[in-house]
Amino acid sequence: MIVKKVLDEELLTLPEVRAILHQILEERVNNEEELGYELRKAINHADMFSRTSAEKAREFVNKLLEVEKMKPEIAIRIVDTMPLSRDELRTLYAKERYTLSDEELDTILELVMDYME
Repeated sequence: MIVKKVLDEELLTLPEVRAILHQILEERVNNEEELGYELRKAINHADMFSRTSAEKAREFVNKLLEVEKMKPEIAIRIVDTMPLSRDELRTLYAKERYTLSDEELDTILELVMDYME
């Protein structure tokens, strides 16, 4: 597939991707279309690694964006991985030019615990 121009781009969490893939799956099953290998693998991956619902994931991203020193890309990665320790959280900030204090890390980890299912 050749793409000439990107019209729109939006960052999505893994639970949101899972919801979209399940909609595509339902449409294809209703139309009695065959599911491609890539689609089956993508659905399997999304089901395996999603840790919350799409609605809670978006709500969590919005809550994380209220925290100081939070970029949308990092908020999406936090929701996708749901880190459980300071070290796991620090790895998400490894490429940034700043480091978070222990208090900031604890604040983010408390939010993660609130949104875990």
